[in-house]
Amino acid sequence: MNNHMISGLTRRRMLQFTASGVVVSGLGLSRATAAPYDDSFTWISPRGTLEVLDDYGFWIAKKMGYFGDLDIEMQPGPSDGTATVKFVDVGQADMGFPSPGVFSFAIENGMKLKSVFHMGALDTFSLAFRKGEGPADIKDIEGKTILLGSAAWQPIVDPMLAAQGVDVSTIKYIEAGWPTWGTALAAGQGDAALSWEGLRAEWISTGLEFEYWLGVQNSPLPANTFVVRAADLEDDDKKMFLEQYLKGWAMGLEFAEQNPAAAVQAVFEEFPTLASNLGPELGLMSILQQMNVFRGDMSKREGWGWHDMESWQTFFDLSAQIGQNTKKIEASEVCTNELIPGANDFDHEKVKADAAGIEVDADLAAVDVETLKASMFDQSI
Repeated sequence: MNNHMISGLTRRRMLQFTASGVVVSGLGLSRATAAPYDDSFTWISPRGTLEVLDDYGFWIAKKMGYFGDLDIEMQPGPSDGTATVKFVDVGQADMGFPSPGVFSFAIENGMKLKSVFHMGALDTFSLAFRKGEGPADIKDIEGKTILLGSAAWQPIVDPMLAAQGVDVSTIKYIEAGWPTWGTALAAGQGDAALSWEGLRAEWISTGLEFEYWLGVQNSPLPANTFVVRAADLEDDDKKMFLEQYLKGWAMGLEFAEQNPAAAVQAVFEEFPTLASNLGPELGLMSILQQMNVFRGDMSKREGWGWHDMESWQTFFDLSAQIGQNTKKIEASEVCTNELIPGANDFDHEKVKADAAGIEVDADLAAVDVETLKASMFDQSI
């Protein structure tokens, strides 16, 4: 992948942070305009790492050449939960992957961003509990303590619980640090910890055995989405670029549906340490959990990345109701499906053939995918 340089430095190495977490560059704080992309188009993670299976669509597309000749790069970003929107807002990255809570934070703080490709059709987030301690009714979480990897994750949890009728004013949050908040729960700190699909399998690989209240089974809310600067959608050249870029992601997602083991293999080839840590069975379990979230109910969606405006409006209304946002947010004004037809305009049969043509390593091929699918929610309470 082309890692474009600026005066001998990558954009990432130029970035510095103030104590408040605002992004500044060596050239000073400045907002990007709708000028043509003259640097590598940069997608930035909300996690502080790329060594996960979550971004499998990208790594498949990279391996299979689905991005064509686009000049693109991936960056892990800092583990601060809001960095993924701050970087995009000031032009140090071009696309972020925030949770709805972090996206609403961005809007509340005047960042002119727009969601263009909704990845998380189902709510990926969950609450982990030590075995035997999960509540029979999630409303029993009231008055309890929830551990987070970053304080910026509270806007993820509050709306999810509010949608279940929980009085979120009674919840205490503790920032237990990345990547140790799960370990802190296992050690007896707090009553629960935020988790998400895919991470459940990764935690098992590190010996963390929990039971879960799963948003994917219980929550009506959306999950993470791809956002860009709203001004970029006013530039025809940038829109064409974005459509081609998102098409690569859509093709990667479609490929995984046809051959999950080959999708895992593509990520493992990129990150051998991840392959060693997870192994084939947990790797496949992780990707199957995430595929379920990203797919949602395709009979009700108009392609990969399509926004369900009703789901988004439910989230924004809850966010305002509990005081996360001081003004009403209209989903149709900050989310758009205008790029979705172009992103899904690809040869599905070719992608299917591509997936079928990949030779999968014997250890991955030996895993019974259907058995894993059947056990996907065994940890739920």
